[in-house]
Amino acid sequence: MTINYKAILFGSIGTIVETSELQLKSFNQAFSEAGLDWNWSIEEYQTMLKKSGGRNRINDFANQVGIEVNADELHLRKTEIFDSMMSDEKISLRSGVSHLINYAHENSIHLAFVTSTSEANIDAMFFALDNQIKKSDFSFIGNDKIVSQPKPNSEIYLKALSELNLSADECIAIEDTEVSMRSAIDANLKCIAFPGALAHDNNFNNAHLVTEDLSPNLLFENQI
Repeated sequence: MTINYKAILFGSIGTIVETSELQLKSFNQAFSEAGLDWNWSIEEYQTMLKKSGGRNRINDFANQVGIEVNADELHLRKTEIFDSMMSDEKISLRSGVSHLINYAHENSIHLAFVTSTSEANIDAMFFALDNQIKKSDFSFIGNDKIVSQPKPNSEIYLKALSELNLSADECIAIEDTEVSMRSAIDANLKCIAFPGALAHDNNFNNAHLVTEDLSPNLLFENQI
């Protein structure tokens, strides 16, 4: 059996490695360093993940508690902390990711990393993975500098399809949150939901498939 697509589009860092708790720790450390008494709980952060973008989450929370902050500076420091934590933690690939990437290479299927995060985060992830996968595995890698609108806007997916010279029906996307999944679906892509640790309460009803493992054999069984 084969996967009948010309490209597999990984939509975020979270579809490759599990970083939910590291992200939360990074936010809270940045807040502490800035002298803020904010300490987001797991439950609060789960709710915030339904909105895209760390700066947006910071701004929304500041508005809720009635405090004016520099969200850009806070988010920049959070990113620096997160990148350092990823390197220190020696992160590993999520279940089935390595097998799926190897399968894609063996069957001449393009891989794309359709993220709109910063280049610093992308570089930190590949560095922390220590050659478990490499940038050269991907035919396209996005970042926040090549789009004007972050997810859930579909701009980054449309950019990837254009760069790959493929149509939406020739590709399948993988996303780890409901809000990011919307960007893939709005680009007319079928999307596999691969929920992150803190995204299991998200609504993935519009996903082509919801899975905890990206091993090709499991995807065959579900006839992707």
